[in-house]
Parts: sequence; C-alpha cells; structure tokens
Amino acid sequence: MVKSAPSPKRDQRREAIMSVAREVFFENGYAATSMSSIAARLGGSKGTLYNYFRNKEELFEAQVRDMCGHGADRMLETTIEGAPAESLTAFGEQYLQHLFSEQTVKLFRVLVAEAHRSPELGRLFYEVGPARGLKGLEMYLEGAKGKRLVDMPNCALAAEQFLSLCKGPTHLRFLLNLIPPLTPAEIRAQVAQAVNAFMGLYGIKR
Repeated sequence: MVKSAPSPKRDQRREAIMSVAREVFFENGYAATSMSSIAARLGGSKGTLYNYFRNKEELFEAQVRDMCGHGADRMLETTIEGAPAESLTAFGEQYLQHLFSEQTVKLFRVLVAEAHRSPELGRLFYEVGPARGLKGLEMYLEGAKGKRLVDMPNCALAAEQFLSLCKGPTHLRFLLNLIPPLTPAEIRAQVAQAVNAFMGLYGIKR
C-alpha cells in the first residue's frame, strides 16, 4: 500500500510547530521546556503537538537535524567543482557563516548546557553536523589528492586542521560574548588567510 504524501497544510503546521518550539528551547533551555509550554506558545493543545512529535526529545532532535543538516548540506555543495583553493574558500566561508549565525550559536549553547545530562543530544549534534561536514571535506581532499592537486599524508587530519584555521581565535571569543559576530568582509578575510596557510602546507608547488 502506497503512503500518500503529506499535505501542504500539514507541512505548514509542522513548520509552525518547529519555529515556535525553537523559540521556546532557545529562551528556556532544553530542561525547562515542556510540550505544555510549547503548546501554550503555539496557541493550541498538546494533542496537536503529539500528532507530529511523540515527545519533547523527538521534537528537539528534529530541531538539531534540521539546523545542522541544512548547514552541512550547504557546505558540502561548495566542494563539488573548482580548484582546491576555490573550493576550500567557498567551504570555509559557508562554515563560518553557519558558525557565527545567531540560530547556530543559540542551539550550541542549549546543547552545551544539556550535554552532561543528555550526552545523546550532543552525540546527535556532532554526527549530523560537524562529523558529516568533516567527512565530506575529507572525501573532497582525498579526491584532490588523487588528482595531485594537494598532498597530505592524512586527509582526515588535514580536514580538521583546515576548519581550525578557519575558526581561528575569533569563534571562541564570540561564544564568550567578547566580540560581535564577524561581518561578511571579516569572514572572507579570515578564510582567505586560512586557505593561504593550508595551501602553503599541503598545496603542490608547480
């Protein structure tokens, strides 16, 4: 028996629930948020929420998958074409735009606050977002290495090194609220410096 596709109205209702739940999670934190508080903000009954999500854990997991998955997708799309310096620049800029976005920072802070009580949430975040992005970058570097465009003994380590170069010291300062988010121009400059350092280390001299 073929299942019918979700109706546009049902999709819109789910998106509305996701949007409201995100606001409540970010304002109250994971532990202090309940399905009742989300329903109250949404203006409906808990029964409406349970038509879409079985519990708070499932709803928050959907938030993590939605935000981190889309971020990883955007980064990985940039490495399909182009020379290494061009692809790494595009990847790095998408990476920093994601890291310095308000929504990503709010999600990260909720996860850090909850990680000691619910390590599975931290594991989900890492697998859906950072680990997936790292693996995609590693595979790109393996392909570029096979074409003799770069040369490194360990592409997995090189991928981690590149992302660390992109973040530099500014991301920690930003998380600690010591500096404002980077502007687009600052992101471009920071990534350009990271790419130059990375290619200086691993680029093949012609």
